[in-house]
Amino acid sequence: MDYRAAGLRREEYEELKKVLGREPNETELRIMGVMWSEHCSYKSTKHLLRNFPIKGEFVVLGPGENAGVVNIGEGWGVAFKAESHNHPSAVAPYQGAATGVGGIIRDILALGARPVASMDGLFFGAPDNPRTRTLANGIVEGIGGYGNAVGVPTVGGKTLYDSCYTDNPLVNAFNLGLVRLDSLVSSQTAKPGLRVLILGSKTGRDGIAGAAFASAELSDDTKSSRPSIQIGDPFAEKLLIEACLELRDKGLIVSMQDMGAAGITSSSSEIAAKSGVGMILHFDKVLLREEGMTPWEIALSESQERMLLIVEPKDKEEVEVIAKKWELDCTDIGETVLGDQYTIMWGSEIVAEMPASLIGERCPSISWPSRRPENLENRWEFHIEELPLPNNFNTAILDLLGTPSLGDKKWIYQQYDQMVQTNTVQGPGAPVSVIRVKGTERLVAMAMDSDPWKCYLDPYRGGAESVAKTIRALTVAGALPLGLTDCLNFPSPEVPEQYWELEQVIKGMADCCRELECPVVSGNVSLYNESSSQRIYPTPVIGTVGVIDSYSSYLPSGQWQEGDMLFLVGAMNPPLSGSQYVLQTTGKVSGRPLPFVPEAEKDFCDRALQTAREGLARSGRAIAGGGLAIALAKEAIESGIGATIACSYPTRGDVFLFGEGSPRAIYAVPSSKVDQFLSTWKGFPLMELGAVGGKDLTCKNLFHISVSALRQRWEGK
Repeated sequence: MDYRAAGLRREEYEELKKVLGREPNETELRIMGVMWSEHCSYKSTKHLLRNFPIKGEFVVLGPGENAGVVNIGEGWGVAFKAESHNHPSAVAPYQGAATGVGGIIRDILALGARPVASMDGLFFGAPDNPRTRTLANGIVEGIGGYGNAVGVPTVGGKTLYDSCYTDNPLVNAFNLGLVRLDSLVSSQTAKPGLRVLILGSKTGRDGIAGAAFASAELSDDTKSSRPSIQIGDPFAEKLLIEACLELRDKGLIVSMQDMGAAGITSSSSEIAAKSGVGMILHFDKVLLREEGMTPWEIALSESQERMLLIVEPKDKEEVEVIAKKWELDCTDIGETVLGDQYTIMWGSEIVAEMPASLIGERCPSISWPSRRPENLENRWEFHIEELPLPNNFNTAILDLLGTPSLGDKKWIYQQYDQMVQTNTVQGPGAPVSVIRVKGTERLVAMAMDSDPWKCYLDPYRGGAESVAKTIRALTVAGALPLGLTDCLNFPSPEVPEQYWELEQVIKGMADCCRELECPVVSGNVSLYNESSSQRIYPTPVIGTVGVIDSYSSYLPSGQWQEGDMLFLVGAMNPPLSGSQYVLQTTGKVSGRPLPFVPEAEKDFCDRALQTAREGLARSGRAIAGGGLAIALAKEAIESGIGATIACSYPTRGDVFLFGEGSPRAIYAVPSSKVDQFLSTWKGFPLMELGAVGGKDLTCKNLFHISVSALRQRWEGK
């Protein structure tokens, strides 16, 4: 077999031959072609990802495990991670999205954590495009169909629309699990002399070489890619979850790894390499659901709902009994041994033999040529004096509120079970999702965000802004940020300008994480998100997790009441550059986002946390897409009450209402708390906006809109 047909580059093939001291056989070539694919090896980005801060006061486990774990106190940890399933969802929307949910749940389960909350980052083309409608409907149904059946609530997410995602939608799945810190399971704790077991579904041909498929540009003929799509069974996954947690509780697992990309090969070689052991696997013992499967097909099958367990020989029988109880197959396929050799047997024949460390860790890095786009300054061209003021601010606000990216997403999340497990305090539709930790006063808060337009305009500033938006949202809600996970969705790194954008986004994210002391504990990179006719914008999706010490410290949004005083904290004249308003008004992405100012961000977050913890406001919302106008509108819609804005603003009306991109929030403060609130924010930009009351949202000389009209437009009616 030619190495190029296996997906290897010349340099990789030469490295493989050098380490083996011989020509690799076909099975070895096929295995290495997948294991050294972009999706599995991160060969184009692993040197860039080292820029991320990964340690912090609350970090228990960082990158290198199946998911990150942070300490939330009282002996509890939360494990969380985000993973992309973009290409599969473009080809087979329902199954692609469903198996993305299933796969990320198993990543959390692999640490011995019970999966308790899911979120999803969805990016679609223009909603009036027939392809977008087909993809979006299938993807949302897949997420709901799998998540609802497996019994894990979908508590939030982010959905944005832009024509750049027409051919290549993005589906980023996030899951979070709870685990007692003294019950953590690792993929790095195997030792020689243990048994290697497959627990769960039988192995078939679905998803073979799916990781390699995810590492290439989408074909115009998506039908040809359908064999690379996995098929999910959420009911089998539910049994798998309960079986693994029972095995954990009984101390029967030495090490565990889910079977995701590259299936048995990836999971087994990762455990071997991370633990510093060798492994001998007998593929003729693997339970199959299709006849005639070859060793390389077994090696690379991505059949779902399977876990790889490393157990003590004395415990094997008890493990098999528990598997039978949960109606799951459990098969002994090999053993761990001294050394670094990874061997696959077929009967008495050795069909593959390589160092475990070679498979998972020694793919040569690629530093693609990097070049600043020549048209970068052209992207920044935005002259506000050339942008006419709206003829009617009522119309401008309603039009913006009704845009697909800012409008109501109930059509999506009403298909999801949000309350299963009965831990959900705040579900989808709010800036922050919140769950309770039973048996404690603690709440876990999650925020997901992305700003691809600002990342396109200025990748460094856009990367920093994407992270900062999630941290602002958490702190306004009263949550101390503990760490984040990311999905880095980008087009081909082989185009120098696109690789430069990737480098700059990562640098901006890393600097923001470092300055705001919010480490990256897990993540995923998805490249080649493009078709022959278009590429996506740089789209880092950030999922940040925080802890709220008690219910009394939680500040919700959309809860203002009659008589509350309204305050704006933050800049009064934020730029329109890269804003949703300019995009909606001109149809162009233009202007340069604000620079990242760590001192202002930290000052804002400290004061926001104090505001929530001391109960100084009734409702709070960090200002994000659409600016102040959309934040006010959503607060009014969710609260069911209007407000009168009676302030004098120091800039153009459209800048005041629609500007974006700095640490800002609106608060509804009971009259008895106003003095304390003002004291907390003294020295930070602050404006008294007006008061809550009535059935209309009004700002003198600018707009007057009924709350019912706002709701109707937001709901798309």
